[in-house]
Amino acid sequence: MSGSSPKISALDGSQLKASIVTSSWHPDICDALVSGAKKALDEAGCKNVSVHKVAGSFEIPLAAQKLLDAGSDLVIAIGLILKGDTPHFDYVCQGVTSGVMQVSLTRNKPIGFGVLMCDNLDQAYERSGLSEGQENKGFDAAIAALNLAIEYKSI
Repeated sequence: MSGSSPKISALDGSQLKASIVTSSWHPDICDALVSGAKKALDEAGCKNVSVHKVAGSFEIPLAAQKLLDAGSDLVIAIGLILKGDTPHFDYVCQGVTSGVMQVSLTRNKPIGFGVLMCDNLDQAYERSGLSEGQENKGFDAAIAALNLAIEYKSI
């Protein structure tokens, strides 16, 4: 794992509208990531939060675009893509990553990237707060999006 996660320090998200878009695959892991994101948003005072489920991670960029166009100040993207025996993993990972970045840049709004791309379920459990490490990339993605949403308004 990458080490220490970002911390909430004097973040005021009370005036922000946040949306979480999550894949329906691997619900135990994605639900844990969503819980982490919601915890971060709550700790920052962000009360206007909605959660939206899509079929898979590949659908996240379009849903994020729609949510930003509908008035969300930030989106947290949540999903899990597991490596298999075919190149499908590489194509989906590239498509989701590029799609999310493109939406963020064209809409000038932050998207916290909480889509896990793992070789196995053990790695996913470690990064979702479901194992001993208690690291939660959903929490981290929400903090990143909150930080940028607040900073972006001041630039």
